[in-house]
Amino acid sequence: MAAEKTTAASDPAGWTAVETRERVAGGEVTVATVAEAVLARIAAEDEAIGAFAFVDAARVRAEARRLDGHRVSGRPLGPLHGVPVAIKDVIDTADMPTENGTVLDAGRRPDRDATLVARLKAAGALVVGKTAATELAFLHPARTRNPHDPERTPGGSSSGSAAAVAAGMVPLAVGTQTAGSVIRPASFCGIVGFKPTHGLVSRAGVLQLAAPLDTVGGFARTVEDVALLVDAMAGHDPADPDTRVEAPPQLFSIASSRPPVRPDLAFVRGPAWDEAAAETKAAFAELQEVLGEAVATVQLPDIFHEAASAHRRLVTAGMARNLRRYGESGWDALSETMQATLAEGRAVTAVDYLSALDWREVLGVGLDRIFERYDAIVTPATPGEAPHGLGSTGSPAFSVLWTLCGLPSVSLPLLQGPHGLPVGVQLVGRRGYDGRLLRTARWLAAHIAAATQGGECHG
Repeated sequence: MAAEKTTAASDPAGWTAVETRERVAGGEVTVATVAEAVLARIAAEDEAIGAFAFVDAARVRAEARRLDGHRVSGRPLGPLHGVPVAIKDVIDTADMPTENGTVLDAGRRPDRDATLVARLKAAGALVVGKTAATELAFLHPARTRNPHDPERTPGGSSSGSAAAVAAGMVPLAVGTQTAGSVIRPASFCGIVGFKPTHGLVSRAGVLQLAAPLDTVGGFARTVEDVALLVDAMAGHDPADPDTRVEAPPQLFSIASSRPPVRPDLAFVRGPAWDEAAAETKAAFAELQEVLGEAVATVQLPDIFHEAASAHRRLVTAGMARNLRRYGESGWDALSETMQATLAEGRAVTAVDYLSALDWREVLGVGLDRIFERYDAIVTPATPGEAPHGLGSTGSPAFSVLWTLCGLPSVSLPLLQGPHGLPVGVQLVGRRGYDGRLLRTARWLAAHIAAATQGGECHG
């Protein structure tokens, strides 16, 4: 085996997922060395940030040794061999607790891995630990702080996953989204967050809130990395009826390629535009100037304002059904926000619920017409930078429409708020065209970097 080439300036904890897998596969570094670097970074950073709910260093080291043994045996390596990945603590893991962000599940040990965890392990990923999630993946904040400013929220509900990647503790982390729980924390923490098409990744073994909306996504520092992560998780699973029997999406291959022609983007303000901070509106005006002929403004009809209420009915009714056991066994242990939401969901009638499903289809057809002309929609990921204080995870309003319609979306850390904190640019693609969306996202990030000579757009 070649001598390892790690130095203080080449800390494996700071490598991208693509770089890590290439160096491990080439014998430049062992998985054990990568594991030690990641564990050291977690030990140094996480007491202040609180990104992780569970890390067992002995288990991580043992798994790293097993992966090293696999490589030297000459057997084929998976696409994530030796790459550290963190898992949101609403996703079942047989060898670690899954506590769903609530004391009512303290010490809970599932008897099997979620499908996506099993697939990540089969791909050779080094599962490092479980990341903190908000209470039952909803709005009541976890203990996690924003790595850019500990007095600000990292977003939610995938708060720990986003913070762990942003702080350089892991290159990849898995999250879930029912409203804006991937896109919002990615924007606040200044990293790439990708919510794929609804049904691309199995949710078997994942805490269910609202089946028509729940989607598994991921966090990384680059578009290529998040494509690599979701590639490994994607595919049909009989245990999740919303997954489809279709060919592998090949996200990494497509995302890493050059667009055949310059992408055309539609700038859409969306129903939540009035919530955007003045600085965000100014930054998007500047972004449009930089993009020039590559972007055109598209106005959505007023009918799209129905999205928020339809989404709300699906969420609250779904939670009232799927989280019923928590209300029955430990009502007093739930936050007031959760109690109110479950009560609201119980009052949703069947007619109102079915009407909300109809709105999902109607609005989706309307958005399809945009994608007949444009490669992607560009819009804010959040109203602005992470709000000050830890009592809220911020507004998911800029994700609601796209989540309702099951569209893929990605947040890119391209803007900066008035306090120097990151603000994400959200790209939204056509349902099922996830690879094309990520390819466009990669083009946009490179285009903006070139146009601003590595700087950022400011409001």
